[in-house]
Amino acid sequence: MASRSSLVLISIIVSFATATAQSGLEVGPQIGYYKAQDADHARGTAGVFMRFRFSNMVGIEGSVDYREEVYSNGLVDVRSWPVMVTGLLYPIPDVYGAMGAGWYNSSIDYSITPVIVSETKEKFGWHFGGGVELPIDSVTKLVADLRYVFLNYNFKSFPGSNGLNSDFYVLSAGILFSF
Repeated sequence: MASRSSLVLISIIVSFATATAQSGLEVGPQIGYYKAQDADHARGTAGVFMRFRFSNMVGIEGSVDYREEVYSNGLVDVRSWPVMVTGLLYPIPDVYGAMGAGWYNSSIDYSITPVIVSETKEKFGWHFGGGVELPIDSVTKLVADLRYVFLNYNFKSFPGSNGLNSDFYVLSAGILFSF
């Protein structure tokens, strides 16, 4: 069910962008580095993203990534596939502010099972940040940004897990190819 929802959302974004783009649709891979506030270690993330510019000042981004994090000295393992939609505002060319929402389809495994049963959750998170787009040539851009994500997993309680915070900063970079 969750996979079907993400495919529908991605299809809608791709269809809309493809139908309206003459040369405004950009698609490419991205990687990132993040650490949730109470996670044990910083981790990498990878995915794909697409952007469409409605004007010189306004754009939209859609992305799908994969990320994994560990909490409480390995007792909690979270794997998620965020599907995000982000509004982009360009106050000056090649520099943007970003604000949007993400749907996080997450699998949460508790290594103290069978005491606490693993679960799958669908959570919404909010994010804001900014970045730069650096043209490489007429069809390629290098993109880098920093975002803060508000995400509250509400982990099941077990000793030592009280108040775990899953908000995080993510530093990401990607390459966009124009169509």
